[in-house]
Amino acid sequence: MTAPGRRVFLLGSTGSIGTSALDVVRDFTRARAAHGTVGPRPPRFDVVGLAAARNGASLAAQAREFGAQAVAVVDGDAALDLPSGVRVFRGEEAACAMLDACARRGDLVVAAMVGAAGIRPVLTAIAIGCDVALANKEALVAAGAVVMPAAAAAGVRIIPVDSEHNALFQCLKASTSMDEVRKVVLTASGGPFRTRTRDEMARATVDDALAHPTWRMGAKVTIDSASLMNKALELIEAHWLFGLGADRIDAIIHPQSVVHGFVEYLDGSVLAQLSPPDMRTPIQQAMCDPMRCDGPSRKLDFASLRSLDFEPVDQGRFPAIALAHRVIATGGTAGSVFNAANEVAVRAFLDGRIGFLDIAEVVRATLDAVPATPIPADARGLDTVFAADHAARIRAQSLVDDGARLDLTARI
Repeated sequence: MTAPGRRVFLLGSTGSIGTSALDVVRDFTRARAAHGTVGPRPPRFDVVGLAAARNGASLAAQAREFGAQAVAVVDGDAALDLPSGVRVFRGEEAACAMLDACARRGDLVVAAMVGAAGIRPVLTAIAIGCDVALANKEALVAAGAVVMPAAAAAGVRIIPVDSEHNALFQCLKASTSMDEVRKVVLTASGGPFRTRTRDEMARATVDDALAHPTWRMGAKVTIDSASLMNKALELIEAHWLFGLGADRIDAIIHPQSVVHGFVEYLDGSVLAQLSPPDMRTPIQQAMCDPMRCDGPSRKLDFASLRSLDFEPVDQGRFPAIALAHRVIATGGTAGSVFNAANEVAVRAFLDGRIGFLDIAEVVRATLDAVPATPIPADARGLDTVFAADHAARIRAQSLVDDGARLDLTARI
């Protein structure tokens, strides 16, 4: 079996997901050249466009290596040493402009831009008719009510890249209907504070929170992992991806990060997806689906596995999971408010303006203060999402500026 070549646009190419995706493409290029007779020949991916926020030097180097035809950069002053003929798009809407000008139906867009800034490019890709390998949680957390109907109407696929959602995506292929599923469970490593007391977490420094024991990620995602806000975001994302209510989506601590997700069926059967903690595995799966072939990611050594441990989430120390279930049950713009407040709170923690436990409190207080409203199923939907995002950022920032230190467990 040999898959035809596919044109790829990589949004967020200089981040951890982007560089891992390019590592997959690089390995496939080598493997195709050296391919023997065992196993399917890896597919060919032609990197047409790359987008980044500001890292012009890395973006240009990637464009030269992979022969990109276009690049997009948010920073209008970023220096770009590019071969002649490469189209350059700059500014806040650069990624959308690049897709509008260069993409075509059937292309694959790997959406790895961080934050709410990644929502419009995802919708642009859908409008053109591109499948989306989605690593941008915010596109669904804040705007799932807009994104998922748009994808269905356009007849394009949203394939999750996050390791947990990709695990569920693979396990759910055994289903003929979501009605057969009792619940899905996402695993969480527990981060650097899995065994810390609440008092120790209250005194945690930025360096403490960035010391993740398993994954190597950017600062924002690493802090989210330490607070389990990343898992909360993923629960909301799973709600939109798989159409499940809060009562059928849960999380569990699994420090080894080998099992990435479970699907429990009505008959009591449970399917799980296992792989080493290497993001290249779910990235490759999302890019190649439904094809499977050898790739650059680490392989599981069963002989070295001594135990697989699981434990419930302590919601007194990690209130983010309860907040996620609240957001799913509330619906409307609650996801946009949740995401925006968390972005403000994480930035404030990284800047030393609030304590670690205050992150969840800022999010909770913002959800209390900014009422959720329905998201229209028409052109006004995205405006509603961004209005809620704006209101939530103002409220969250005021909480940070007030320097409030409120007790989390008493209020959630």
